[in-house]
Amino acid sequence: MSLTYLRRATQADLPAIAAIINDAKVYLKEQKINQWQDGYPDTAILKQDIEDGITFVLIHNNTVAGTAALHQGIDINYLKIENGQWEDGTDDHYAAIHRIAVSRDFRGQHLSEPLMNSLITISGLLGFKDIRIDTHPDNKGMQHVINSCGFNYRGIVHMHSDNTIRYAYQLVID
Repeated sequence: MSLTYLRRATQADLPAIAAIINDAKVYLKEQKINQWQDGYPDTAILKQDIEDGITFVLIHNNTVAGTAALHQGIDINYLKIENGQWEDGTDDHYAAIHRIAVSRDFRGQHLSEPLMNSLITISGLLGFKDIRIDTHPDNKGMQHVINSCGFNYRGIVHMHSDNTIRYAYQLVID
């Protein structure tokens, strides 16, 4: 029987997290998706996320199989939304899932949904009933995972770093 669970990342996890993110960049490039192709996210951001206590790792059979950051509070990229709206406004109390990726060694094993569902559970335990996420318009695989986990499309947001378009999604839990 396999064991899969989520835990908060430590600095000791940084090499595995960086490898997963770098492999995801290569995979996105191979899919001709212009997401994470400008150096973002870099090791400094990943390290800071761990220091801030917002990075989680998915452990599958004692191996780091996935990673994500769970931002808590206002995300400046979500303050303005086009062609739609957030269910409870832009400045509500919410968590945002960012920098989510699964190791290439575990592709095809359907671990994205357990990773996402665990992040939803942690959000609820932290008191966040409103959870948001975004992805590149061409990233159909991530859109499928987002939709499969119950998120609803809300509109378009722009990343402040380079003004690129992202599809925005939201899930409100009880």
